[in-house]
Amino acid sequence: MGHLYTASATATGGRDGHVETADGLLRLEMSIPKSMGGPGRPQTTNPEQLFAMGYAACFGGAVGFVAKQRKVEVGEIAVTADVHIGPDASGLGLGVDLAVRIGGVDRETAEALVAAAHQICPYSKATRGNIEVTPRVVD
Repeated sequence: MGHLYTASATATGGRDGHVETADGLLRLEMSIPKSMGGPGRPQTTNPEQLFAMGYAACFGGAVGFVAKQRKVEVGEIAVTADVHIGPDASGLGLGVDLAVRIGGVDRETAEALVAAAHQICPYSKATRGNIEVTPRVVD
């Protein structure tokens, strides 16, 4: 695979530490959520939130790309990614629910765009066969 772009970030202290991008644009404090037995400190984030943000943005871009390829005029595309973490056979695992709202198209068209986007989105491709991802169209 060729490289068009490389994002680089460094984490120190794991889930209860600090993460920042190499360019310094993002600098975030991390904290294990209270629901996972951690302190859940205010003004902190966690890997699941960061993954949800990236997946939502990437999937929205994929929907827009597919719409453009198919010459379908769409309104606003909004994607909410709910990333779940919980016990599985080997410890902890992830799951993702993607709620996709596409303005300006009927439900059938929206569902076709979402299905096609799920095939080409880099996050969907990376997770395929590894975790359960459920994309769905919402009103």
